[in-house]
Amino acid sequence: MKLIPECVNLTEYLKELEVVDYSHPLIQEKVDELNVKELSDIEKVKVAFEFVRDKVSHSWDIQSKRVTRKASVVLKYIEGICYANLIC
Repeated sequence: MKLIPECVNLTEYLKELEVVDYSHPLIQEKVDELNVKELSDIEKVKVAFEFVRDKVSHSWDIQSKRVTRKASVVLKYIEGICYANLIC
């Protein structure tokens, strides 16, 4: 399988957006808690992926009526819906 990015300039995927609000204090607290600042980029991605996979509940699975859209809100409630993970 060959992955073809929608954006040729890969830095576009690193921009902070309204829904990808990684400067938010809750997100920064989690970054500190996960101790990722000294890790390689690949290790950081692995830690973040595993945290979301293992700790963030899928809204449907827990029958939540809450619809979380921003990363900080997902982190606040520790729940989200899968399409929110596919932001480009």
